[in-house]
Amino acid sequence: MPYDPELAERMRAALKTRPGIDEKKMFGGYCWMLNGNMLCGVEVGRYMFRVGPDREAEALRRGATPKDITGRPMRGIVWVKAGLTEGKDLQKWIDLAAEFAGALPKK
Repeated sequence: MPYDPELAERMRAALKTRPGIDEKKMFGGYCWMLNGNMLCGVEVGRYMFRVGPDREAEALRRGATPKDITGRPMRGIVWVKAGLTEGKDLQKWIDLAAEFAGALPKK
C-alpha cells in the first residue's frame, strides 16, 4: 500500500512515548505494532486502525470507513481520512485501536 510520508511522521510523533510500539515496513508502507499485534498504518491521505469487530460500529459512526481492498471488508479494521485526525483526534483514534490491540496476547 503506498503511504504518505507526512502522515507517517505524524503517526511516529503520536506513538513515540507509547510503550510496546514497533514500526514495520509492510505492503509498501508502514504499520505500527503494539506488543507484536497490528495497531495502525498509513496510506496516502488516510490512516488504518485495527479497532476490532466489537468497536467497528463505533468507529464507523465517528467517520471511518471499512477496510475493503478485495471486495470483502476486513472486519475490525477501518480507514480514517487524515482530515478526521486533526489536533487531539489522532490520539483518540490510536487509543481506540490500542484498546483492542493491547488486549491481545503479546507476540
